[in-house]
Amino acid sequence: MKLFSRSRGAFARKPKREIPAGLWSKCEGCGQLLYHKALEENLKVCSKCEFHFPLTAHERLQLLIDADSFEEWDAQLAPLDPLNFQGPKSYREKVKEDQQLCQMRDACLTGTGKLDGHAIVWGATDSRFMMGSMGSVVGERLTRAIERAIDLKRPVIIVSGSGGGARMQEGLLSLMQLAKTSSALMRLDEAGGMFISVLTHPTMAGVLASFAALGDLIIAEPKALIGFTGPRVIEQTIRQKLPEGFQRSEFLLEHGMIDLIVHRRDLKATLSRCLDALT
Repeated sequence: MKLFSRSRGAFARKPKREIPAGLWSKCEGCGQLLYHKALEENLKVCSKCEFHFPLTAHERLQLLIDADSFEEWDAQLAPLDPLNFQGPKSYREKVKEDQQLCQMRDACLTGTGKLDGHAIVWGATDSRFMMGSMGSVVGERLTRAIERAIDLKRPVIIVSGSGGGARMQEGLLSLMQLAKTSSALMRLDEAGGMFISVLTHPTMAGVLASFAALGDLIIAEPKALIGFTGPRVIEQTIRQKLPEGFQRSEFLLEHGMIDLIVHRRDLKATLSRCLDALT
């Protein structure tokens, strides 16, 4: 039988097997492809360069708060649409979409719990919900938590992971939260309370310009991007090349803006030692 008279099916390539989505993640720090299950087992830290991937607010809760000790506060608070904001998606549509994604009413989780037996007031922002931006609900929940900490005489720990700053869809109502949370922390300080701020990747804009930078002790995860405006915008504005590692945790520690850099696996133990020493 001649070669070219054979059926094409004899030489046809087998179809490629599709790789299921969600099995691999690409490291932002080194570009390494990481098997998703192995990444989660390593607390979402790159095994090659130790870049710390963002965690959700509930993952932060499981990482830091003792099991069965957390009591959530103000879970019923949900954002309104005071400006009837319209864009590619309306504000209401975007909020509803992120609520379904995150199973949270807004980008913040607050409450009271125990960290290695220490009774604390705890909060965390979630970057999945509109990049953890601060709207009226985020500001209100954090302010209420700080005010309750004053009454309960408990230290406050807030884990910030917000790349979104103030929420433009709420206009001035969002910007007001910067002053409101800062004022609440001033009252906490006057009452002799303590606030530990934990900065994670990314912590930017209005969140950093308010409560996140006001900690009695400021701790950051390694290689976290921390700043008001991103480095690309700054370079375009000043038309100068920024120093290597600008706005990363290590740069900020060297220049005195933060107090400690702590690996995620050591964060709970470090916070526990700080509470032992400072309360």
